[in-house]
Amino acid sequence: MIYNVHFAYDEGKPVLEAINLTVPHGSAIAIVGPTGAGKTTLINLLNRFYDVNQGSITINRTDIRDMELTSLRSSLGVVLQEPFFFATTIRENLLYGNQNATEEEMIEAARLANASHFISRLPKGYDTVLTERGLNISQGERQLLGITRAILRNPSILILDEATSNIDSLIEAQIQKAMIILMKGRTSLTIAHRLSTIKNADRIIVIHNHRIIEEGTYPELIEKNGFYAHLYAMQQTRENITEDMFK
Repeated sequence: MIYNVHFAYDEGKPVLEAINLTVPHGSAIAIVGPTGAGKTTLINLLNRFYDVNQGSITINRTDIRDMELTSLRSSLGVVLQEPFFFATTIRENLLYGNQNATEEEMIEAARLANASHFISRLPKGYDTVLTERGLNISQGERQLLGITRAILRNPSILILDEATSNIDSLIEAQIQKAMIILMKGRTSLTIAHRLSTIKNADRIIVIHNHRIIEEGTYPELIEKNGFYAHLYAMQQTRENITEDMFK
């Protein structure tokens, strides 16, 4: 639960104001808004990269500031648009998410994430050495490995940056299938860049001008014909929509 959260990186320049959000267990929540609206900041606060200036964030009624940092972050699975990889083997990068996982569990996670097919085509398979940040494989393949690592971690809460720009349609379809498997039975918060990808979310939260201004299902928000519907229409012709466009 996020209760009356206010946050600013610099005093007098609010990034989030009076944010209130209840996320039921097992629900899929999408967070949308123009670039600069505060979506990523909200996720940073949940991870405690920063602490709120005012208000509170709780998980199972416990304020995250009262939780051990390692305990908090072990309950979160984060899949970014650009997952970070170390300059070592695919196997070691995957097991970084859960060092106690067995070989069989790792292979099953890769299968569920639709990553095993491309790994098997590599000359050394799971022993293929990645360059730092994994730049010797494609962006889509990096994302599939990021999903594999999250499945191995088996978190109770997922934080997803689902952007799939500059990825071919075949890989994008594989990523979307892997995301559905990863989200099943878990609470998920998705930062949505492409609004067409979150039509099936249980609830869509719209952030603009530092605040939550709308929320509902996709059909509800389209029928309302408010800010979300306007944003959705704008995205048909513009790739990046920023807060500055609405000043």
